[in-house]
Amino acid sequence: MLPRAPLLFGRDPAPGLLAFDLADGGRALRLWRRDADGAVLAELAPFAPFVLLADRDLVAGAAGLLALDALDGPGDLRWLARFASWGDAVAARDRCREHSGQPANAPAAPYRFLADPVHQYLLESGRTSFGGLAFEDLRRLALDIEVLTTEGHEFPSAARPDDRIIAVALADSTGFRHVVRGDRLDERALLEETTRLVRESDPDVLEGHNIFRFDLEYLEARARRHGVTLAWGRDGGALRGRPARLQIAERTIGYRRYELAGRHVVDTWMLAQLHDAGTRDLPGFGLKDLARHFGVAAPERTYVDPARISREFVEAPDRLMAYALDDVIETLGLAAVLAPPYFAQAQVLPFDYQSCTLRGAAAKIDALLLREYLHRRHAVPLPRPPAPVGGGLTVILQQGVARPVLHVDVTSLYPSLMLAGAIAPASDTLGVFGELLRHLREFRVEAKRLAREHADPAARAHLGALQQSFKILINAFYGYLGFSGGHWNDFAAADRVTAEGRAVVTALLERLAQLGAVPLEADTDGVYFVPPPGHTPAGDDALLARIADGLPPGIQLELDGRYAAMFSYKMKTYALLDARGRLALKGSAFRSRGIEPFQRQMIEEIVRCLLEGRRDEVRRVVARWLDDFAAHRVPVRSFARTETLQESPETYRDRVSAGARPASAAYELALASGRAVQPGDPVSYYVVGRSAGVAVNEHARLASEWDPAAPDENVEYYQAKVREVWERFRPFTEFDGLRPPAPEPEPQQSQLSLF
Repeated sequence: MLPRAPLLFGRDPAPGLLAFDLADGGRALRLWRRDADGAVLAELAPFAPFVLLADRDLVAGAAGLLALDALDGPGDLRWLARFASWGDAVAARDRCREHSGQPANAPAAPYRFLADPVHQYLLESGRTSFGGLAFEDLRRLALDIEVLTTEGHEFPSAARPDDRIIAVALADSTGFRHVVRGDRLDERALLEETTRLVRESDPDVLEGHNIFRFDLEYLEARARRHGVTLAWGRDGGALRGRPARLQIAERTIGYRRYELAGRHVVDTWMLAQLHDAGTRDLPGFGLKDLARHFGVAAPERTYVDPARISREFVEAPDRLMAYALDDVIETLGLAAVLAPPYFAQAQVLPFDYQSCTLRGAAAKIDALLLREYLHRRHAVPLPRPPAPVGGGLTVILQQGVARPVLHVDVTSLYPSLMLAGAIAPASDTLGVFGELLRHLREFRVEAKRLAREHADPAARAHLGALQQSFKILINAFYGYLGFSGGHWNDFAAADRVTAEGRAVVTALLERLAQLGAVPLEADTDGVYFVPPPGHTPAGDDALLARIADGLPPGIQLELDGRYAAMFSYKMKTYALLDARGRLALKGSAFRSRGIEPFQRQMIEEIVRCLLEGRRDEVRRVVARWLDDFAAHRVPVRSFARTETLQESPETYRDRVSAGARPASAAYELALASGRAVQPGDPVSYYVVGRSAGVAVNEHARLASEWDPAAPDENVEYYQAKVREVWERFRPFTEFDGLRPPAPEPEPQQSQLSLF
């Protein structure tokens, strides 16, 4: 197995640590650990929380101050104040905020208070979670609820007296399967039985799909109504929740974060969001779509239309309970696919497992740096203010269909440039940044090698998760340089990295042209190209060596893909067809969730025709969609648009009233439904009326209201969208092969004829 490097794995190799929680009035932490026999034990560890300070006078006279230590080095935060209890440290934080006039999370604040006591403990102790354990050693319990919605209402609401929970499905990693049935127990008894089963199962992790934003909120509200305590903690403590936000790429998701003493709560819906931010390959975020995508859907699973759940409860309760059980089993399977890299991160980072699933990658790099600086008792710099950073080289050189196509990729371009050129934050006087990056890359290479060679499937899976988690962290180092909240950020260093990256990719393009290849598209760290005439797969290694000739030291190339054909549409938007006929669409113009599903399906059909040399069939595809809409043959799931609410209803109303944003069909429908909505909630709707030019927000209806027996979708509106797709792809039906990229055509609003 991999050797233990203290810089990565922490300096205290305490084995089997599962979870942590404040204890003894905030003067200690309770630690739960699994011993060699598999038993879970609890113990107390002393805890003296700290505040980092630029000015020692900020805490002069503060209650509970145990020590005030000077830190070495030139960093701004050069005092470490320790306190007798968590409450004393929180009071000191408030005192610092009063005296400085700046909140604790302000980058320029002359103090730093980390609001997570477990994070503080792990930073100072050098401990990490799950030492000596594999993901399979975790006891995982998945939970899913089904609820009854009062007749006449579109959405469920825990605040509505006659709505209620009608099933709680549970499945754990030991094979336990059970549904607490609301047709046999009243709601109070159902909640009490669920609590008994959770305590009896004694999981390390509670898993659910959208569990933060639906299941636990609903359970909490109904338990409060009945006076039932959800005493699910390992110490008998109640489920605890607080408002929180999670930033994933450009999206901010509001949710209620729940915690259980001695356990972790993991939401597979959020794990899917994080996965998609890097891959952009998911069909959607619903459990059924994800289960099919990742191959964990049961072959004989029961499906129930969500709109029929209340009716199924009355007419076919056994079928509904089977559906609930299949849902929770799929959740357990989905977590087994998405969660292992975060388990592996918890073995490295000074965050507990649950926090690893809810923290951004840049914050994790900052935590690794901070742990080492605290260990060496070195002062910590304040973040530098933002400055401009250039981007990677992105260029399209040809449009149309190319055959065959290779993709050459610079292995870890930005990390390689940082290591080769010793590019690191100027404020990192200890050199920890580069040392961490080097260790992570070496360990990832070794973990990949061991994963390939190990005979034990469980060990291979563990090493695979470890190398994947290392990859995530390695790729975050460049982003950390431009992270506004990073203590060791450096925007000038980030700009140098991208400048050198652009130079490397430019050199690649020039070298390919010299060798007789036809470059098609470059994007940050790789190039798609048609190989030189006469090239065969047997010559791949020799071609790669010739391309790499003359590149800077430390830069390695790999042949990342071979494709039968590539359709180059526009910048960062292309399609690939492999030798087995599998189609991959890349780019928002092809995969955007802001367009109706039928448009994505239609685009896929058209692109496949182009890639397979069937240009003449594109017109027939378009004509068929026009006819299908005219005859009402398209199901609502294909033309309904799903939007995710990005702001609270109050903010939406205020901005519309102020003229700062237009009215939104999704918001207006959600508000009219009476449902309590929040940022992150999805709303599906379709457009009614006649004519293509209707105002959508005035002619929208919830998708659940569509009646196949009396279809009322706006045929002209959707046919116009079909024609819009045709106009986008029509130019590519008029020539074969490649041509230089043409400027984007102006939209032709009045052009609605097909041919």
